[in-house]
Amino acid sequence: MDPYGSCVIELDETRPKWRQVADIIRERIADGTYPPDTRIPSVLGLTEEFSIASVTAHKALRALREDGSIRTEVGMGSYVNRV
Repeated sequence: MDPYGSCVIELDETRPKWRQVADIIRERIADGTYPPDTRIPSVLGLTEEFSIASVTAHKALRALREDGSIRTEVGMGSYVNRV
């Protein structure tokens, strides 16, 4: 935990960071942290939470869209799909 009470997530340097972030978001979807139709963090939110570059956050979101975990609505954000 950092001094502000949020969880600091350390990513494995041996695996692509975008895959790890996508996996973490998938886990949060599976455990109900992000229920269906809930907005997930934006690119900016992911860059801040995981200390990653915006291109890495974009790759993670693309992977989640491609596997059907989320949908992105232009100008609105990304939301969890219903299973």
